[in-house]
Amino acid sequence: MIRDPFIETDGIHNFRDYGGWETADGARVKTGLLWRSGQHVDASDEDLEAIDRLHIRTVIDLRGESERERNPCRRVEGFDGEVVFYEGETSSSPPHMDVDAETTTAEFARKRMMAVYTRMPRNPAMTEMFGRYLNILADREGASLVHCFAGKDRTGVAAMLLLHILGVDRDRQMAEFLRTNDAPSMDVLAAQSVPGIEARLGRKLDDNAVKALLGVQEDYLATFWKEVEADHGSLDRYIEDALGVDELLRERLRSAYLA
Repeated sequence: MIRDPFIETDGIHNFRDYGGWETADGARVKTGLLWRSGQHVDASDEDLEAIDRLHIRTVIDLRGESERERNPCRRVEGFDGEVVFYEGETSSSPPHMDVDAETTTAEFARKRMMAVYTRMPRNPAMTEMFGRYLNILADREGASLVHCFAGKDRTGVAAMLLLHILGVDRDRQMAEFLRTNDAPSMDVLAAQSVPGIEARLGRKLDDNAVKALLGVQEDYLATFWKEVEADHGSLDRYIEDALGVDELLRERLRSAYLA
């Protein structure tokens, strides 16, 4: 993929189209239908106007109830699509902000993120939301947006799951996951995250720790895959057994999103 998938925004982190990837059998994931981002609490009016032009009909918000209350997302005036969310908590806090007193250096920050990806496959709320997301994509027409707080961990896994179902190989799944590190809006996420993390810790983070928390690394997604395979034998079995995606639903997704 040589196109730029990012939408330029003032107050939304990591807003991008995650279509366009080629599958193992030479098909291509359609563009203009599958959008992902961080939260929209700081979206500018210009951001909302740009989003409105994308004709997004369904928003899947992977944040928990307390996250949504603390950071209510802005929507364009007159938005008449549907916002889908979990009625309860999907995690104790945004994954990149799930820190403890030791999380001040890159080494400890990375360990905290690895712990997040170890737990995620076994989190009942996230399992439900991943399954709902995939069913929604098959059931509803038009463009969709999936987001969480930062648009990189929970959202990154959700995007990976669909790409896997569509036949995108693991190398490209990882490339899409890592593309988060190229987002031109890292300052937005830093402003939304770092002061709160440092207040919780009572000390400053070093620059490499900030990078480990606000970005993504190969080991993060690889850990998710490893834990899924330990519990289910394969990612395909997890998708079928835990998320409820059978072969009929897979075919509907492929029909809808492959060109």
